[in-house]
Amino acid sequence: MLPVLDNDHLRTLIAIAETGSFTRAADIVHKTQSAVSMQIRRLEERIGRDLFEKEGRAARLTEDGERLLDYAYRMIRLNDEAVASFRGERLTGRVKLGVPDDYAERYLPQILARFTASNPGIEVLVVCEPTPCLIANLQSMELDMAIITHSDKRAVGEIIREERLLWVTSQRHCTHEARPVPLALGRDTCNWREAAVTRLKRRNVPHRILYTSWNSAAVGAVVLAGLSVSVLPESAVRAGMRVLTEADGFPDLPSVQIALVRNAASRDHVSNALADHIMQSLDNLSIEGKNAMLAAE
Repeated sequence: MLPVLDNDHLRTLIAIAETGSFTRAADIVHKTQSAVSMQIRRLEERIGRDLFEKEGRAARLTEDGERLLDYAYRMIRLNDEAVASFRGERLTGRVKLGVPDDYAERYLPQILARFTASNPGIEVLVVCEPTPCLIANLQSMELDMAIITHSDKRAVGEIIREERLLWVTSQRHCTHEARPVPLALGRDTCNWREAAVTRLKRRNVPHRILYTSWNSAAVGAVVLAGLSVSVLPESAVRAGMRVLTEADGFPDLPSVQIALVRNAASRDHVSNALADHIMQSLDNLSIEGKNAMLAAE
């Protein structure tokens, strides 16, 4: 008979993974550090694999630990969903969600409309900031959760959607033919900026960064005005924009991974409800209709 995994142990696994520390996780799950270590040892015994490895002072998940973490998220969500459904309680409370403005423009209308319809007693406070700022706010306990751009450099959160990253210009202008190519990109810490510049350098394409902003509306306005070329995830491409390809001399870009990262200290029924809704919404969100609209322009 297969061993049974304890939900309490799985919650501890999640807390360590999200804080990167056995000590901070112990505070979150209200246990001593020795009790937390014992729970992880029991998990490792039951699955027969090591879950963590030391990386300096931080606790880093092994490959097997990453696999179990994915199951842990799903098992805890299912447990909470089952309990809530039988209690039949109406959820009330407040949850603070962070999201970059480019994702907010595309995803939030659908997410919030449906969530509010099914959970009218929950107030959602939305904070729009770039991914690095959102992660810092989560670490300082100022947010309950955030939708972010995932990066191997920071490796936080649960990946919930993947899209192509595309070069875009104005349909009414030939800005992409200018040399050097004028670019509108995010700040120095932006992964999309790094990917765009790196690939142009590899192709020896002359370019210059003409506009720098973390505001997607500002970048979009510059592109539509024919002042620059930029990079956007597929779902963020607007009417009036043209996607540039290899045929135009612009190399393929890496895909964009979108993740949901949560404050390990804010895992109650209210925040779980919004997290579940976000994951379901982004997983089911179709961009086919938008692509059809753009093709018709």
